[in-house]
Amino acid sequence: MATGTPAISELHLQPGADEAILAKLGYKQEFLREFTPLEVAGLAFSFTGLLPGIASVLFYAMPNGGPVAMVWGWVIATPLILCIGLAMGELASAAPTSGGLYYWTYSLASPQCRNFLSWIVGYSNTIENIAGVASANWACAVQITAAVSIASDQAYSTTDEQLYGVYAALVLSHAIIVSFGTKVLARLQRLYGVVNVCLCFIVIIALPIATPHEYRNTASFALGDFTNLDGWPSGFAFITSLLAPLSAIGGYDASVHMSEEASNAATAIPWAITSSIAVSAVLGWGINVTLAFCMGTDLSGILSSPIGQPMAQILYNSLGQRMALALWCLIISAQYMVSSTALLVGSRQTFAFARDGALPFSRYLYRINGYTKTPVNTVWFDAACILVLGLLAFVSTQVIDALFTIAVTASYVSFITPIATRFAFKNNFKPGPFHLGKLSFPIAVIAVLGMVFMIIVLFFPATPQTTAQEMNYTAVVLGGYMFLAVFWYYCPVYGGVHWFKGPISNLSPAIEGEHKDENSMSEKKEQSDATFSVSVVDV
Repeated sequence: MATGTPAISELHLQPGADEAILAKLGYKQEFLREFTPLEVAGLAFSFTGLLPGIASVLFYAMPNGGPVAMVWGWVIATPLILCIGLAMGELASAAPTSGGLYYWTYSLASPQCRNFLSWIVGYSNTIENIAGVASANWACAVQITAAVSIASDQAYSTTDEQLYGVYAALVLSHAIIVSFGTKVLARLQRLYGVVNVCLCFIVIIALPIATPHEYRNTASFALGDFTNLDGWPSGFAFITSLLAPLSAIGGYDASVHMSEEASNAATAIPWAITSSIAVSAVLGWGINVTLAFCMGTDLSGILSSPIGQPMAQILYNSLGQRMALALWCLIISAQYMVSSTALLVGSRQTFAFARDGALPFSRYLYRINGYTKTPVNTVWFDAACILVLGLLAFVSTQVIDALFTIAVTASYVSFITPIATRFAFKNNFKPGPFHLGKLSFPIAVIAVLGMVFMIIVLFFPATPQTTAQEMNYTAVVLGGYMFLAVFWYYCPVYGGVHWFKGPISNLSPAIEGEHKDENSMSEKKEQSDATFSVSVVDV
């Protein structure tokens, strides 16, 4: 990589700064920059999909601590989440590109290992996004069938075939929406953000008012009762319950992959990451407290309800059939928006990785549609992969549930690596406008250690007494995928080790030569041996 180029902080306020920064990173501007900073923040929050996210993962917290896990687990987990977001925000500010995580890894790591580490992070990030979309769509399909159960007064029970049919219809509809032009997709984020915020307040305000006396809990129960239904020792049960907030407030890299479509990206992206986490932390805690006070004391009955969704059963008990169905349909709508945003984000990461030639069929995936000015090919490629992943439902419930934890564990692998390499290897990191100063290192340490610990926890089964059918298959599915990625890298003759050189500049020779001349002049002044984030990749 070339060295000694100007820091992003010197560029981000100049006219055409976003395009100039991207050129310094080695890429030409191919997308339309239609996302305003507010819309990027809306995208980050709508990607989190707080209320439908909590609805989807409530079954992690309720049997592993009950109200204590729901209320205080959220309080304990959110500082860790914020540390991860802050550490990622610094990197995003320094190098705002759709490739994000694998680009940062390549730029910060030692030349001896940066190709391999960049490859691993790129593939981890790819499966994270694809599995994340799959899990979001599966959750939406389950929520739709739960609505049918509520409408039938809990008489309806779905089959795997019906669930997959709903799932496939959702995926295909999202692919159509995400194939639209950038301006349409940007304006949709305003709607998505408003709907998600309003839903949170509806639950926080309406549920306490409508809940009958028999389902209202005392403060001692809602804030202090520890219910352990899955059989783990209480301490470990509480730790496993943290998967609920870690999953509900996830996907911090969502806005990163929209960097090349956002205006003032070096500032907008890190603030989108941190603001979405902060808002989700406060509103999410409010929702969990509300549920703890309004769910009654029969947690086993809620979890074993024929509706199949703990939150849906809580709403049914508190609001009655008609009102619960109306609110649940709004939650489904929000979950649909989450899934749509997730596919949008995933398609941009796939496009960036294909741009650098790392994916199969990269020649076809690295294409911008002439009409929409969006990567339509990668949208449908991701959709096809998501449809295939959904077939895991026919293996067992536990295998399809692994999609939820794979999205978290794979994301942690891709998050840990660039954050750690920044401090583990010698590099000349140049911060962007968003910088933590002396807090950078301790925050990075907290983020990395927390994620490593939680990866280990996420590999444990739901209960200590388990069968082969009930095992946690996260390690198997994720491990098999990563094994294939490593095998392809080292495959004789055809493997990536022979041809993958990390991020590849796609600038025209004239433009690239201009920037290389600038770099050469700066090198003489600075005599630096490595520069992160603003350097052109030598092909």
